[in-house]
Parts: sequence; structure tokens; C-alpha cells
Amino acid sequence: MPVDFTLSDEQRKLQHDVRAFSENVLQPVVAAADAEPDPLEGFRMTKGAYVEAYKAGIAMCMLPAEFGGGGVSCVDLVIAAEEICAVDPGFACTVLCNGLGLMPIAWYGSDEQKERILRAATSDPTGTYLGGWTASEPPGNPGGTANFDIPLPRPAGVGLTAVRDGDHFVVNGRKYWPSSAGWDETGTNAGTLIVRTDPEAGGTEGLSALILEGDTPGVTFRHLDKIGHRLASNAEIVFTDARIPVENLLPGAEGNGDLVINRNFAWSGPVAAIAAVGMARTAYETALEFARNHTAGALKPIIEFQNVGYVLGDVASKIEMARYFCWRAADYLDKHDQHAELVGAMNKIQVTELMIDCVYKCMQIVGVNSLETANGFGKLLREVAVLPIYDGGNMGMQRRRVHGILADPLFNPRAIMDDEMVVFGKQHESIGTIAG
Repeated sequence: MPVDFTLSDEQRKLQHDVRAFSENVLQPVVAAADAEPDPLEGFRMTKGAYVEAYKAGIAMCMLPAEFGGGGVSCVDLVIAAEEICAVDPGFACTVLCNGLGLMPIAWYGSDEQKERILRAATSDPTGTYLGGWTASEPPGNPGGTANFDIPLPRPAGVGLTAVRDGDHFVVNGRKYWPSSAGWDETGTNAGTLIVRTDPEAGGTEGLSALILEGDTPGVTFRHLDKIGHRLASNAEIVFTDARIPVENLLPGAEGNGDLVINRNFAWSGPVAAIAAVGMARTAYETALEFARNHTAGALKPIIEFQNVGYVLGDVASKIEMARYFCWRAADYLDKHDQHAELVGAMNKIQVTELMIDCVYKCMQIVGVNSLETANGFGKLLREVAVLPIYDGGNMGMQRRRVHGILADPLFNPRAIMDDEMVVFGKQHESIGTIAG
């Protein structure tokens, strides 16, 4: 039986419905929101579209059906995400961060935590519920969290500490870049927070995950201003003797916060990759339309010239290649209990970096006219440049995960080809994190 790339009737309907939402509900607010000088206000301008996405089942589509979520497969999620990202990947990031923030609760949480948090996320009558993923920290010396799994105690790696005091953890430190400041800079409704519960242990042993709920005393938020993904919220978060109940510790993540980070960014890898595909698709379709209707001073449209045709043909081919790799990575997640620490990283690295070139090639076809704001290429270039450096940076952590697995003498280089499960463990972490 051949490998079948044909979408089912249900997947076609999903693709059609999300495309209709993206073009008819989201698209009308994108330009003004992206141009809004106040980044928090720009984010708020998408709130109406978000509520519509929530009501349509898009915003929480990735959560398990048993808790009221959409229960969609990873393949279905990627199909839907491409349609949103072709219009605005920042808004898509808001939806994706519901998964980044809440899927760890589905994976590592207790039955009580799942029922309490996931059920609330899928049954909000206002349709404004946001999930948050809080892992990254500010740059500095020491600072940042690209080497979160370095096997050294503080100050290396994650610096946010959670010290147990009775039935609470007292949390101190800062986070930077997490989603999000929320609609009013008081944070998201609930999500996953990576903390150091053992300051004397390294990142492969001393990290855990807590549920961070909105309006926690001692936690303040500041919405960040960005050049890309302006319709998504990212924040600086300061914890000052914040008290988080011990019952908010994810039991499966105690001492395994490092594995939560790796699994989460592997799960989101195909979504970040398909975001790049969506943007490249928009750039390609715009450039093709331009080439069909402009002569550049010749006597026929430039699509008739070999160079233009060859370049656009290459771009179209690379987009197709990238899309199928995303589908394959998502399919691997579906087949292997949403674990794809190797394949997910490979997919994100290669696709997000390849699609930058595709967008720029399209700009070269359009020429100087691509610089005009009205043609949209400036925004596409800003957006596509975000993807290789966020959501687990390609240079910061994604390539290290791949390296760690490949360096394992027991790794089977044909495992992916044979669709075998590649198990990721602590022995694959921290490779190359200690200079020299």
C-alpha cells in the first residue's frame, strides 16, 4: 500500500473552516494590530478574533477530548495551523501557547490537576482563557536558559528558585520571553512554570514544573515589544516571594523539568515549522501573482522569463518538501505518545531556516516593490525570522537535542526511516553545555 498524503474529508473540512476563520475574522484586524505602537494594545486588538477562535474550538483544539478539548491529532493541528500562520503567525502563537502551557499538565499532571485546570481551560464562558508557558529567563552574565540542562547548580542554567515552605513553594527570580502578560498584564489564566526546586543540583536533576495560575500574589508582568510576532504576547515576569501551593507541583515533572522542556518543544516543533511554511506560502503566492502581472519594462510579464520561473519553481518545491516533513513529524508524534524529541527538532531546524530563504527569494522576484509596506513582504520577513530563534532556539537547544541522541552509541540511525520510537532520556541532555 502506498504512503497516502490525501487529506480525509474531515481534514479537508478542518482546513476549510480554519482558512475561512483566518481570512474572514483574523485578516481584517492584522494590519492595524501589527502597526499599533503600543505592543500590549496591539495584542488586545486580537481579542475579538481570539474569542471567535475559542468559540469555534480552535483555541483549545489540542487539549484532550476527555477534558473538553478538541482532541485533534498532531497532524490535524499542523493542517489547521498552516492556515492561521499564512495570515498571522503571531496570533497562531497565542493559540500554540495554550498547548505549550497546558499539554504538560495533560502529560505530567495528577487527575485532580487535569480536571481542575484543563476543564476550566475548555469551558470558559467568556472565551478569553489563555494558557501560559513560562520557561525562558533574561540574558546576562550569568543569564538566559538556552543551556537549561547544564549539569551544574546555580548560577548556571535556570535561576528561578522554588523553595518549599510548608504547603507552599516560595518562588523568586525572573522569567523573560514566556507567554504571556495576558490581556491586562496580570498573566494568563493558568499554565506551566519551570522552576529550580533543588538549587544544589544541575539542570538535569534540579528542575521541576509548577502550575502558575493567574493573579498569584508576588508575580508581576510586563509585556515585551518585539519586531516580529507582535500579535503574540511575551512578557518579563518577576517573582518576589510568590507563594504557589505545593498541590500545583506536576507530580510527573518533579526533578524532570528538563524533560518537560525537551518534550514540549519537540511537540511544538512541527507547529513552528508549519508556521514558516504558511508564511512562505503567502510570499510565494504574492510573488507569483506579481510575476504574472508585471513586465519590469519588458514586453511580457516577467513570469515568462527563465530566471523568474526557475526561482519560483524552486520556492514552490521547497514549500512542498517542508510541508510534508511537517506532516511526517506530526504523524510521528501521533504514533509515539506525543514524543518526537529527535524528529520534532530536526523538523523545526530545517524547515524554519529553509523558509527564510524562500521568503527572501520571493522578495527578489518582486524587487524593490517588495519594500513597500502595502505589499506585505516586510512583515513576512520579520515574522519568518522569528521562528528559528524562538520556541526552543535552533542554535540554543534544538540542535543540542539532536546531537545528544546521535552521540548515543545505542542510537539506531535507521530508526526514523523504520518508524521506531526514539526514546529521549537524561543521558541525551547537556552535551556541549560546558565549554572546554
